[in-house]
Amino acid sequence: MKDIILINVFGADQPGITSQVTQVLANFDASVLDIGQAVIHDQLNLGILAAVPDKRATKSVIEAVGESIRRLNMRVKFLPIPAQQYQDWVGQQGKKRHIITLLARKIEARHLAAVTQVTASLGLNIDKIVRLSGRVPLDVNETLGRACIEFSARGEPRDADLLRSSLLELAGLCNIDIAYQQDTIYRRSRQLVVFDMDSTLIDAEVIDELAHEAGVGQQVAAITEAAMHGKLDFEQSFRQRLALLEGMPAEVLPLVAKRLSLNEGAEYLLKRLKQLGFKTAIVSGGFLYFAHYLQSILGVDYVYANELDISDGRVTGRVSGEIIDGQRKAQLLRELAYREGLRLEQVIAVGDGANDLPMLQIAGLGIAFRAKPLVIASAQQSISNLGLDGILYLLGYSDRDTELLDG
Repeated sequence: MKDIILINVFGADQPGITSQVTQVLANFDASVLDIGQAVIHDQLNLGILAAVPDKRATKSVIEAVGESIRRLNMRVKFLPIPAQQYQDWVGQQGKKRHIITLLARKIEARHLAAVTQVTASLGLNIDKIVRLSGRVPLDVNETLGRACIEFSARGEPRDADLLRSSLLELAGLCNIDIAYQQDTIYRRSRQLVVFDMDSTLIDAEVIDELAHEAGVGQQVAAITEAAMHGKLDFEQSFRQRLALLEGMPAEVLPLVAKRLSLNEGAEYLLKRLKQLGFKTAIVSGGFLYFAHYLQSILGVDYVYANELDISDGRVTGRVSGEIIDGQRKAQLLRELAYREGLRLEQVIAVGDGANDLPMLQIAGLGIAFRAKPLVIASAQQSISNLGLDGILYLLGYSDRDTELLDG
């Protein structure tokens, strides 16, 4: 009958520790059932679950491992594991796994305490915690900082809807972002990201900027705000706003384009997505002229937006072709997925307004970015406190991963 021992080694990290322990185990023909290692601020914690084939050799194994660790000026603890307890642990294989991602400018102990309390109270067991963001200097500017912790949890939540709503409420109270996803094969095989443009990739609504040039800024801004909050039908409100631009000289379009600002993290995110082999698209209820302008800057693969109708050098107050509203956005996302040979689970959609919800809800990962309350409450995930590059964390990429892309 085999003896099962949990060996826990801890102390100052140095080369050769794992080699020393496993060599001793090899000398006794022990098998390794599980192994894990973490280093926090140069302090190592190594755990090995080993099965000793001959119970009579267990004492010798413990003595030999202990002696090898003492020579390294480290400490070791041994814990015998009953066979039934081990079998119960093996029986947990196949249970659903979940990823909870905590994003903030600065992560505080109270954030971790709150997240772990919520998950534990609803039946999830956290078995792995990793820091995805880089090391944080003590004097970092908290308004520009970026921090992310990823929790891997196992089990079936007692109430999945309550878990999501509790995490959403917690995020709002603490001014942090918390994403909750099932850890499936699709999380690691997503290949297409579809972006809204206005107030998502850029920090403005282009139609409001055009209205300012046309001298109808206040009227158009009021309609835009109501539409983005879902208080007005998008197509109806769009036609109302567009009609107010009638007669505006087309020469103002490049002037407006040049003063548009990308949202935080947009350029970095698109660069990394391209390096990682993702396809990208802009699917916007805004205007094609500006979407093409962004495409030239960011290298986006596909662009779909409304085409302003221009006659004799002036805007007519209409668009050419079908208006891209929320349902059309979802349809275009489906078409892009089909074109790329992807399942919807492999597509990411990012937007901020009510007209983005149809595509956010059918995508494998729908992210509301600095969105209106209605959209945050309805979307799968949201990022409100970090920039667009925080999306890389939701995909499981660490700062180290993405920095390595530069060779």
